[in-house]
Amino acid sequence: MEAAESVPNSAVTAHPVVHWTDEGRERTARWRSERGAPPPHRVVVADDTMKADDAYALASQGVALVWRGDFQNARQMLNALATRADRKHRRPKGSRASSPPTSPSTSPPKPPAETFHLVRQARSQRARTLGMLLIPLDADHGISLRRAPDFRQACLEVYGPAQEPSLVSLRELLGVIGAHEWRLKGIDVPAAGGRIHPHYGVFAPIRSEYVDLVAQAPLPADAASIEVAFDIGTGTGVIAAVLARRGIRHVVATDQDPRALACARENIGRLGLAGRVDVVRADLFPDGRATLVVCNPPWLPARPGSPLERGIYDPENTMLLGFLRGLAAHLELGGEGWLILSDLAEHLGLRTRSELLAAFEAGGLKVVDRIDVRPRHPRAFDPADPLHAARRAEVTSLWRLTAR
Repeated sequence: MEAAESVPNSAVTAHPVVHWTDEGRERTARWRSERGAPPPHRVVVADDTMKADDAYALASQGVALVWRGDFQNARQMLNALATRADRKHRRPKGSRASSPPTSPSTSPPKPPAETFHLVRQARSQRARTLGMLLIPLDADHGISLRRAPDFRQACLEVYGPAQEPSLVSLRELLGVIGAHEWRLKGIDVPAAGGRIHPHYGVFAPIRSEYVDLVAQAPLPADAASIEVAFDIGTGTGVIAAVLARRGIRHVVATDQDPRALACARENIGRLGLAGRVDVVRADLFPDGRATLVVCNPPWLPARPGSPLERGIYDPENTMLLGFLRGLAAHLELGGEGWLILSDLAEHLGLRTRSELLAAFEAGGLKVVDRIDVRPRHPRAFDPADPLHAARRAEVTSLWRLTAR
């Protein structure tokens, strides 16, 4: 095993280059990380002869392993690293807020917010460790390892046209492959009139309860009389499609993320709704007013650990508060704003209900109705989840709001 330093490419500082030595020869490759991980500072070559305990010890110290053995053995090595990481990062002590101390000597349970941050910290460390197992990609995104499948199309969809050899963590590469499979297969959403095909990095509508809320909530007027509706932060375009299927003549769907815009346009086109739904780039609201304005912001007010988590975490409630501040100015007379929001943040101690209601008041809004649904996803029923107590109590709501 030969170690080396990674050095940023002076010509293209946004794309660092990793240098290492393999069989006495100097190697270089462009560093790729869609999750925003920095390039490793130390690199060693690893193959089928390396023991999992040795690999885990190196990865835990931040030493990256460039794999030169059998590809399927690399997958087994990743599983072995995950097993060892999971032994280390057990559930934080006292995390089951629903389980009171059984004796005076038992430590009291930690506050939910503290447990949440400890769980995120442990998951982040786990991701860093597992991200140390690297796969070299050829200049055409091919993998020159024994028993390596052809993943070039999946890589092309995420990384774009290949120009030079690169290094990517196996964990991320498997995520790219999984996203490609979801993109091909799609997710059946009857209320949208067909299948939604999520792109890599775009939040997928696998939690159907929020889509059902949009499909079933009473419209502020007869659907045929609604000239225009806005879908703020459209993502895959699923809510815009549901609104169009409900008979609304014209839907304007907005987003800022290039991948989301491409994904939404593709889905709207597949569903035959291109003539009724416009997908536009905008910071929250497009120009003008609408009879109905819908927003499903990220539900948890926390800093994303990577660009791929932006659909889950909304730092300091930025999108939520931006929507509520600007909603009244974008509603037609008699129009409604629909805010789709889980109360998981409240059960985790990250936001209070009074803070949410105060934000309605500050935005000049009043609540005319609230429709609730319980989550149906597996994690809500998993007692082994360290956040189980909060997930078990979670309710997703569609808040119907009007201007005061």
